[in-house]
Amino acid sequence: MKKLLTSVSLLAFLAIAISFSACKGKLKDADIKTAVEAALKADPMAAGSMVEVKDGIATLTGECKDDMCKNLCAEIAGKIKGVKSVVNNCTIAPPPAAPVINPEDEVLTKALTDALKDHSGMGFAVKDGKIVLTGEIAKAKWAMLKQTLDKLKSKGYDLTGLTIK
Repeated sequence: MKKLLTSVSLLAFLAIAISFSACKGKLKDADIKTAVEAALKADPMAAGSMVEVKDGIATLTGECKDDMCKNLCAEIAGKIKGVKSVVNNCTIAPPPAAPVINPEDEVLTKALTDALKDHSGMGFAVKDGKIVLTGEIAKAKWAMLKQTLDKLKSKGYDLTGLTIK
């Protein structure tokens, strides 16, 4: 009986020792997540990515500027100890929208380019049909230029940036 009790105790001790050593080598998902987050934050290109880890599988989310950034995030996460695989759900940021140009503004811009070609030192812009002039012009030249501008049929003028001497 004593021999049986000793054998059972020894087996129980070995089972406990083996389970503790097995648990010690296995990384927890929270520890893996912390390591992946630190690695992603260390690289400025990947710093905007986020990660969740479940059963050693790292799932990346966030917005990347291009495919190179997205691939880099996956590569960084995949190198972390304990990561079994990477699911890359990062999205690529859409390119910035091209500015919308009002067709009337485009016509005015072309006409102003022609009208101001002989007036160095002046700048202009057209915004919503309104002419914005900047720079400097002599009073005599302004009178002639004003007549030309009036023919363009704009929605008005902004002369706050223009100096008339």
